[in-house]
This record gives sequence, structure tokens and C-alpha cells, in this order.
Amino acid sequence: MDAIKTLKKLYPDVRCSLNFSNPLELMVATILSAQCTDVRVNIVTKSLFARYKTASDFANETLPELEDRIRSTGFYRNKAKSIQGACERIVETYNGVVPDTMEDLITLPGVGRKTANVVLGTGFGKAVGIVVDTHVTRISKRLGLTESDNPEKIEQDLMKQFPKKSWIELSHLLIMHGRKLCTARNPKCKDCPFKTCNARTEK
Repeated sequence: MDAIKTLKKLYPDVRCSLNFSNPLELMVATILSAQCTDVRVNIVTKSLFARYKTASDFANETLPELEDRIRSTGFYRNKAKSIQGACERIVETYNGVVPDTMEDLITLPGVGRKTANVVLGTGFGKAVGIVVDTHVTRISKRLGLTESDNPEKIEQDLMKQFPKKSWIELSHLLIMHGRKLCTARNPKCKDCPFKTCNARTEK
């Protein structure tokens, strides 16, 4: 818990850096964010969300048209297929409403546990698990919170060490720390408040 207090002092106004106004938009933005910066995703989704308002809108679009609109995010063919597949299932199985349970979300094409945790935590305010991306993986290992490289094992390790009420915020804090100070290459250790960190011995 001390790690959370320390990170909150560094990033008091931390929040999800993806722009969205509902769980559907958050799901789509999260799928687009794979191997892409959130800045680029926000540029793309500004016009995307103006055109597609519902899951049916995405489901009924032609795949080439959707691919073209998200092309600049990279891996656009796979992403378009995932977005459309997820939205088709949302329409067919969930009456057009994004489900709010882990069990249902991970049945959607292109939605794994990480994306589901983003949607549940940030979209629905439900602390079911902890988002584990490359930043969370790196920071967790450097701070000695886990020894694993497996996202699900890392998530379990973090869930055991932090209270459930902090899980959603913890993800945002670790991701922000990974972007601002504890970067993959050339971490800014001199500016970091964590004095016992593996990053200091990596150099």
C-alpha cells in the first residue's frame, strides 16, 4: 500500500488516458491501443466515435471501410476484425449493450482479460482484477511485486498485495509511472522516489 501512496503523490490526477464516453467506446479504444500510443488512438477515435454510436453501427459497417478508418493505429486488419466481431456478438447476445462481467466480456472476439479489466474498472467502476500491460509488468518486476512474466500470474500477485478498492487506481498509477519515469529504456532513476528498485541495478 505504501507504493500506492508514493505513486499518488507523484500523479495525483491520474486517469485513463484514452478518451471515451461509454463502455463501448472504451472497449474499442482499448482494442485500438495495442501496439499504438494513446495519443494516436485518441486522434483516430475522435472521428470514429462521431460516426459509430452503437455496437450495431460497428457491426453493420463494411470491414474494408472500418479498416481504412483505423489504419493509422497499426495492425488495422486484425483490430477491425476484433472490433466488428465483438460488436456483432454484443448485438446478437447482449441486446447491443456491452456486458459488465469478466465471464461475458472475455467471450467477445479481441477481448482478453486485460481489455476486460479496463472496461470493467474504468468503464463500469468494477474492481474485478488489475490491468496488466507492458508498463505494469515492467514496474511490478522492478519494484519486486512479482517475479513472473506471465500477465495472469502478475495480476494474481498484485491482487494479493493490494486492497481491492485500490485495484483500478493502481493500474493507472503504474502505467503512468512507466510512461513518465520508469521507462523501459533509460529509466529516470534520479527522479524516482523508489530507492529500492531493480531498475537501478539494470544500468
